Amino acid sequence: MAHLSRTEVAAKAGVEPGYVDLLVDHGLIEPGDGNTYTSGDVFRARWIHSLELSGIPVEGLAAAVRNGSLSFRYLDASAFERFGALTDITVRELSEDSGIPMSLVSVIREAVAFPEANPDDLVREEELAVAEAVAFQLEYGFDPAAIERLLRVYGDSLRRITETETDAYRSQVTERLLATGISQAEMLEKQAIFGSRMGGILERAFLAIYHRQQERAWTRVWLDSVEAALEEAGLYRRLHSPPAVGFVDLTGFTQLTEREGDEAAAELAARMRTIVRQVALEHEGDFVKFLGDGVMLYFNRPTDGVHAAFVMLERFDEEQLPPARMGIDAGPVVFQEGDYFGRTVNIAARLADYARPGEVLVTRQVVESVPEGELTPSEIGPVTLKGVARPVDVYAAYPPGS
Repeated sequence: MAHLSRTEVAAKAGVEPGYVDLLVDHGLIEPGDGNTYTSGDVFRARWIHSLELSGIPVEGLAAAVRNGSLSFRYLDASAFERFGALTDITVRELSEDSGIPMSLVSVIREAVAFPEANPDDLVREEELAVAEAVAFQLEYGFDPAAIERLLRVYGDSLRRITETETDAYRSQVTERLLATGISQAEMLEKQAIFGSRMGGILERAFLAIYHRQQERAWTRVWLDSVEAALEEAGLYRRLHSPPAVGFVDLTGFTQLTEREGDEAAAELAARMRTIVRQVALEHEGDFVKFLGDGVMLYFNRPTDGVHAAFVMLERFDEEQLPPARMGIDAGPVVFQEGDYFGRTVNIAARLADYARPGEVLVTRQVVESVPEGELTPSEIGPVTLKGVARPVDVYAAYPPGS
């Protein structure tokens, strides 16, 4: 456990030394032997200051601690040691010393959930860790725009992960503890012990999932490189086909929400997404994003997208979900920040809107890219789709032999 001075606690917490004295006077921080402090005191000072800024007076917090209804002792738990403190380095100094442009330093701050950087702001330890990676990429010759995209995706994706994780922790840990009849103070102590034990386990699990996703993505790049090398050497001929984008959504979802309520609708959407995830992975596809009652999917080959669509509709029926509809187009796409853009995406989305319940609609590009005998197309004709400049040749797609 760290032995910090009063001024070190203040500096790391981002408060004045006099504020530490105020918390000591109110019994919210208790110095140890030799008038030393701990890393837990840093969090107490920082978080109590945040509470005060939100309108909760220090005096009220102190009274709650004295009568036993509140406690801040849990901040000594090892779970909180992973959180960084303020350094004595300013944003300007970080930029000058590392060679990272101020524009990228600002994006680093966004990624770690801080507002726009003031050059005289002190940076957190987390920012130094991110800056080290950014400086290395710049030294290697990375385009700053590519680094910015990476940082934004890291920040946004990890924000969603931590918010979902926190929601699960609240319902499965803190609310269950309170349901046993213990006080808020006792709950905070117990959940901190549990969180400290779980923290390392979750981090290892998180890295395991991350590494598996890396392996999957890197394998695709590796296979493409091997195929290209063999093709250039005249030893192999690749079957070139454009990628495919698909949208799938449940019909009647709005009416179901109004009839059954939000929780029932959310549970239904979760079941649908589980099926979509599983089937997409089975067919070498990726679920790009969830859109309420719908999902956007990406496939390297239109054939995989069509096969996945047939299986999804079948499983929706087996699970007694409302009928789904799907639209698929094939063609060039623009990949940016974990998402896909372009005319192909727009057409696939509009096809899903145009489709009837239980129907898979595809374009001529999809039909021509799928080997003969792997789907039964039924021509609908040129269709004018909302937001698409020219009519699109649309087909209803059915499994082979239908």
